[in-house]
Amino acid sequence: MYDGGSVAVEALDLVIADGEFLVLVGPSGSGKTTVLRMTAGLEPATSGDVLLGGEVVNDVPPTDRNIAMVFQSYALYPHMSVFDNMGFGLKLHGVKKPEIRTRVTETATMLGLDGLLNRKPSQLSGGQRQRVAMGRAIVRDPLAFLMDEPLSNLDAKLRVEMRAYLATLHQRLKTTTLYVTHDQTEAMTMGDRVAVMRDGRLQQVDRPQVLYDHPANLFVAGFIGSPAMNLLRGRLVTDGGGTVVELGELALHLSAKVLAQRPRLAEYTGADVIVGIRPEDIEDAALRPTSNGSTLDVRVSLAEALGAEVIAHFPIDAQSAAGAASLLAARDDDSPLLETVAEGGTVITARLSPRSAARSGQPLRVAIDVERMHFFDPNTEAAIWD
Repeated sequence: MYDGGSVAVEALDLVIADGEFLVLVGPSGSGKTTVLRMTAGLEPATSGDVLLGGEVVNDVPPTDRNIAMVFQSYALYPHMSVFDNMGFGLKLHGVKKPEIRTRVTETATMLGLDGLLNRKPSQLSGGQRQRVAMGRAIVRDPLAFLMDEPLSNLDAKLRVEMRAYLATLHQRLKTTTLYVTHDQTEAMTMGDRVAVMRDGRLQQVDRPQVLYDHPANLFVAGFIGSPAMNLLRGRLVTDGGGTVVELGELALHLSAKVLAQRPRLAEYTGADVIVGIRPEDIEDAALRPTSNGSTLDVRVSLAEALGAEVIAHFPIDAQSAAGAASLLAARDDDSPLLETVAEGGTVITARLSPRSAARSGQPLRVAIDVERMHFFDPNTEAAIWD
C-alpha cells in the first residue's frame, strides 16, 4: 500500500521453486513491478512476509538479500568498460581483484562478450548491452535473478533472439528467476510457469499450456494467446434433445463430448454465457472436410497473409461480450486490433492455414471447432469447466 491508501498489490500468495523461471505478466498498472520491487527490498511490504530461501527478509536491506536485478534500461555506467561494469558489484562487496577477473572472464566467455571487455557501453549494440547487464548479475552468483522487462528496449527481431538466449542461459545456470513483462508472448515462450496479474491481484498461475487450454476466467482467456481469443455473448438452449449455443443467428450444436468435459454447462441451460473461440480453432472449411466444427459463410473484411499463416477478420451476426474490447486494450502488446463491432455484426479473428483461399472482401466458408470452445459465467467471469 502506498501513501494515500492506494493498494498496488493485494493478497498475493506466490511460491517460486528453487531453480524455476517464473514469469509475472499483466497489463500496465497490474502490480507486477511492485511485486518485483518488494522482493528486492526496494519497496516495503505493508503486510505479509517476503521469504528468500525459506528466510523472512522483510527487514533485510536490498544489498544483503543476495539477489541480482536486471533492469529495462540496462543501468550501465557509461564511463566504465564492459569489464568494469560487470565487476563493479563484486568490487563493492570486497571481492579480491584476482577473483573478480576470474568471474568476469568466465561469464564474458559464456555470454560471448570476451572480445568486448575493453569497450564502453556507447560502443555496444542494444543486445550486447543487455548481455553486459546480464553478465553483471551472473558474476555475483546470486540466490535469485529479478528481471524487470529486460527486453522491452530491443527491436522485434533482437527481442526474439534474446528470448531464446535467456531461456538457454537459464537451462545452463538453473538460478531461480522472477521475470516481469507485459508481453504475453514473451511470458508463454520463456516461463516454466506464468503468473497472470490484474489490478494488483493474482488471476492464475500455471504452466503456459495450461493457461492457454484452461484459463481460469475471462481476463486470462482474453490476455493469453495471440491473436486474442474471440469473446461473444451466447445463450444455451435445448434443441431436439441436444444442447445448442446460440450466437445471434448462429447456432452451434454441442456434442456429448463437450458436455461430458464441462458438466456444469447443464446448469446454464436457458441462460446466457460468454463463449470464447480462439482464432486458431477457426479454419477454412475447404481445408477441414471432416472437421467436427460447424460451418458458416462469411465475408472477409481483411486478410493478412503472413507467409506461415493467414489472419482473417470478418463480421458475424453475434454480440461481442461486454468488456472484451477493454481486455484486448489491456494487453499492451503489438497485436493488431480491429473495431469489435462492425455494420455486419461483431468482427472476429481467425488464424488460417497459408493454403486458405481467404481474400479481403471475398466470401469464405469457415469451420469452428466446437469441441475447443470456452465458456464463461457472464456475471462472475469465471470459466465453466467441472
